[in-house]
Amino acid sequence: MRTPVTIVGAGLGGLTLARVLHVHGIPATVYEAEASPMARSQGGMLDIHDYNGQLAVRAADLMDEFRGLVLEGRQAMRALDREGTVLFDKADDGTGGRPEVQRAELRQMLLDSLPDGTVRWGHKVSGARALGEGRHEVTFADGGSAVVTSALVGADGAWSRIRPLLSAAVPEYTGVSFVETYLYDADTRHPAAAKAVGGGSMMAHAPGRAIHAHRESGDTLHTYVLLPRPRDWFAAIDFTDAAAATARIAREFDGWAPELTALVTDGDTPLVLRPHYALPIDHRWDRVPGVTLVGDAAHLTAPNGEGANLAMLDGAELGTALAAHPDDVEAALAEYERAMFPRSAEVAAEGIGSDELMFGDDAPHNLVGMFSEFFGQEQAQ
Repeated sequence: MRTPVTIVGAGLGGLTLARVLHVHGIPATVYEAEASPMARSQGGMLDIHDYNGQLAVRAADLMDEFRGLVLEGRQAMRALDREGTVLFDKADDGTGGRPEVQRAELRQMLLDSLPDGTVRWGHKVSGARALGEGRHEVTFADGGSAVVTSALVGADGAWSRIRPLLSAAVPEYTGVSFVETYLYDADTRHPAAAKAVGGGSMMAHAPGRAIHAHRESGDTLHTYVLLPRPRDWFAAIDFTDAAAATARIAREFDGWAPELTALVTDGDTPLVLRPHYALPIDHRWDRVPGVTLVGDAAHLTAPNGEGANLAMLDGAELGTALAAHPDDVEAALAEYERAMFPRSAEVAAEGIGSDELMFGDDAPHNLVGMFSEFFGQEQAQ
């Protein structure tokens, strides 16, 4: 295949695809809206699973580089109640199969593995149209365009500009939003909160609300407030007024242990609202010549710990299929989609009922029971 594969989106899925293609000698061009790799924060920690994300890393021939990114001890996990009592505590014994890395470092690893010029920064895609015979025109916000004569891959996330070529589906609000902040130098500046979080991740649930926190590199704590509320509820909060927004979100946790509420009230960064959207669980499309999707563009779900892993596996499997069918793009795309559709639907279906588990009247005890069963441990007393 001499014509480069064209990828829209330089997230983990798109870059994994580009890397696997490079391993097989297939050139790729990646169009990315951001102006540079450092244009915005890339988010927090990711656990990369041995049954999907790490398979993608292996296909990309980057396991040694990946191991160098792993933050030891971060697979530790604990669950607390609103009083700060530890109900479940799992140490990181190094055998969990889900090592934690920083998303930004993982993305940079993939960028560093590609030839210079593979990613064309500052190319925000505004739309795409079919030209017939598997060819497409991609248009950019600055008025430019590019004609794609080989495979076009939408790796451009929840609000994909490539998806309309294949599907009329539009993501819908899941009913849950996260609100994020960070605490820096936590061990010295926020010792009680740091002790509550421990060495890895911490979850504190009660009916209708939760606080999660991850210990990232160094002694940085990344806090996620989880609230099942309608969009209108959040719209009434002025997140441009940091103090007022913090006070309003903190009110949802009145009566909670101070070491837990400090994760919200003592944040070193303004609160950021992250509403969550999802595509239908069984989202799929009929084969359209010359184009397909990977990651959230194909199967956006509520956060379930699998999104980044699935995006990377999508990219790896699509790249492998294109390499296996160098003279038949359609065979490659069909092979990829046949495996991707049921895989992503199964993961999405596993999330059904999770809101009741996390936010129902029995929270946090039903969640703790699930952890104890999954990890084969007795509940901590």
